[in-house]
Amino acid sequence: MYINAVRSSLLILALFCSTAFGAKSQTFGEPSFITSVYFGGGSFFVDFEQSTALTKFLSEIPSKHNFIITVHSHTDNVGGKEYNQWLSQMRSESVIEELIMCDEIKREMIEIKDFGLFNPVYDNTTREGRQKNRRVDVIFWLAI
Repeated sequence: MYINAVRSSLLILALFCSTAFGAKSQTFGEPSFITSVYFGGGSFFVDFEQSTALTKFLSEIPSKHNFIITVHSHTDNVGGKEYNQWLSQMRSESVIEELIMCDEIKREMIEIKDFGLFNPVYDNTTREGRQKNRRVDVIFWLAI
């Protein structure tokens, strides 16, 4: 049930972001594949557990060249606006480095949206909410 709630929240966020910020390329409606990479507080290091989960996720996606990939980076609200924007960008870059290790993914296929502490999906007033907001969402959209 928790995974379904997270997936629903991410889907809503992905749809909002694609509409609000406009994608460079056209896509079909809903995302085809979506996952999140989670980070410790103040960290942009992709740990072994997260790297393994991302590799497994990528192995389940056929014909990756048929997709546009968006990377949405988030932080909790600890620290200032500038710091969290920097941290968000560093998290995006860390995840992108993991993605391009996959033979079929090139940097040109990836669109980046760094939100920093803005647009939290979870409640930053709770420890659990802050943990869930420390993430990068990786979203695959079928390209037209």
